[in-house]
Amino acid sequence: MKTVRVVAAVIRDGDKIFATARGYGEYKGWWEFPGGKIEEGETPQQALVREIREELTAEILVGDLIRTIEYDYHSFHLSMDCFWAEVVSGHLELKEAEDAKWLTAEQLYEVNWLPADMELIDPIRQTLAKSSVFD
Repeated sequence: MKTVRVVAAVIRDGDKIFATARGYGEYKGWWEFPGGKIEEGETPQQALVREIREELTAEILVGDLIRTIEYDYHSFHLSMDCFWAEVVSGHLELKEAEDAKWLTAEQLYEVNWLPADMELIDPIRQTLAKSSVFD
């Protein structure tokens, strides 16, 4: 099975997380964390900065790795490095996604996540719950 290496940004603004709905392909309309494929010669962090610039026209600061998700879709294996991120300049403008939302921890289960992205929801909710106590 072919392995596809990608990166995803869990863009945080306070107690909210940015999510996008795919605008194309087999999973059109499903929700995901923005990002994309790692090109040859790029680090995951460089790929993430480039992908967010291309897809959302914003500049981000890439933070810590949350986890690497390994997930088998029916036609390929996905290896997805997922990082915390924050917007440092520009505005999030949709270039490829059909919709976007800022979601609180309580709202994270209200959208139809792609299966691999769904594996991030509990760790994200735990982090948001911990940090909101100290904000």
